[in-house]
Amino acid sequence: MLMATCGKMKTSRRAFIRNSASTIALFSIAPRHVIAGSGLTPPSETVTMLAIGAGGRAAGDIFGLEKAGVRFLALCDVDRARSAKTRQEHEGVPFFGNYRAMLDKCGDKADAVLIGTPDHWHARMAIDCLDCGKHVMCEKPLAQTVREMDGMLAAAKRHPELVTQAMNQGHAYDTIRDFREWVEAGLIGDVTEAHIWCPAVYSFMDELGELDKQWPVPEGLDWEEWQGPVPHRPYCPKFLPGVWRFWTMYGTNTLGDWSCHLMDPLFWTLGLDMPESVRADIYGDWRAEKHGLTFPKGVKTTFEYKTRDGRPFRLVWFDGIACRDVPKPALFHDAPELFAPTMTYEVAKRRRDGMTNGAFVYGTKGVIEYGHHGANYLRMLPDTTLERLRADGGCPKERYPRNRGDSPDDKPFNEFVAAVKGGARPGSDFAYAGMMTQCALTGVAALFDAGRTLAWNAQKAVFDDSPAANARLALPRLF
Repeated sequence: MLMATCGKMKTSRRAFIRNSASTIALFSIAPRHVIAGSGLTPPSETVTMLAIGAGGRAAGDIFGLEKAGVRFLALCDVDRARSAKTRQEHEGVPFFGNYRAMLDKCGDKADAVLIGTPDHWHARMAIDCLDCGKHVMCEKPLAQTVREMDGMLAAAKRHPELVTQAMNQGHAYDTIRDFREWVEAGLIGDVTEAHIWCPAVYSFMDELGELDKQWPVPEGLDWEEWQGPVPHRPYCPKFLPGVWRFWTMYGTNTLGDWSCHLMDPLFWTLGLDMPESVRADIYGDWRAEKHGLTFPKGVKTTFEYKTRDGRPFRLVWFDGIACRDVPKPALFHDAPELFAPTMTYEVAKRRRDGMTNGAFVYGTKGVIEYGHHGANYLRMLPDTTLERLRADGGCPKERYPRNRGDSPDDKPFNEFVAAVKGGARPGSDFAYAGMMTQCALTGVAALFDAGRTLAWNAQKAVFDDSPAANARLALPRLF
């Protein structure tokens, strides 16, 4: 059994804050010596894990990892009601309300940790788990701020023997590989621009008054522990479950939530790095000084990049009510009901699981449309699907290995487990997904200096001449 010894961690929140710094380990780590000192789980052994988060999306991750052969040694959640089903399904597995207590008790027996908590906890937990010698699978977005992501990347570099994976699961799908092979084969010529849309509205602008009311904390919810490292405020039912994404102190807006799925094919294929400039144009009457606790009802965010071969590339992101302005490719002028940003739910359900999120990728010879995860529902406009291209013998040769799995949803979990056992590293590790996360977070920061094109200073990792946007790059934390 693979083991790494964690020193005992202070479980008191006050002691935790007093004894820790933003990116400094809380405990000393004994070296991992298993396969000739490699720190890797022998291929014949079962991977054992701990779960921080046991309800909502984390419950789905637990199921996927168990299907891939993982055995969970302990679960942790601060919401007993939301985690009840998972706890019932794991009768006899120890359950904790504090992840530091779980690491103290069970950390030396586990190979890896799943982090399935709200955004504002990811960085602190991931850094702690890596410094405790654990492989880490973390839900997306990896961090809430650019500076938090800096800390996570530094921790991953401190422990190159450890496997990390961000759960933008589409990066493990076959279709993202098909997309890259199409582009690299020149099927649409040189890619110059992409328009991405995500109609979800993550805004409580009209309900800010709810924060002024007094609300009882639901039974079974440890509200203080849920807030963890952020400045604390009274409980409000508009904070959870799920809708914490709507608040600037806990979430990262539609852009932060969805960019890892929708931008991923472009980042991987074109080799994008940090943007050269970012501009946020707000739809509606959102003003930071009045509505800054929540997000706007719609944003158009424009990123200017250089591709890996030095060519300019523009990525335009539309979310919420801004999706009404997504430019319409010529195909849809005669068939507007098929235009994804405005199509009916019935049409979307027939085409792709009822989801209208997606992208148009413009090249000098054509346009590719893809769907909501890993470039799924891939086609070249007007009607060249993957299946049709294969039937016509026009598919480029496969250049990128496909992951094992009976269904696309199996692939990211199989990829992680195989990597922990010594196989190839996950494609969406912290180094790759972290850069993509930081790019999206520059867009979130640009909201606070909207209507201006903000130049990104790559050497200093800040915007030139934008104190308001730079303030969002690092939020107050209680580390």
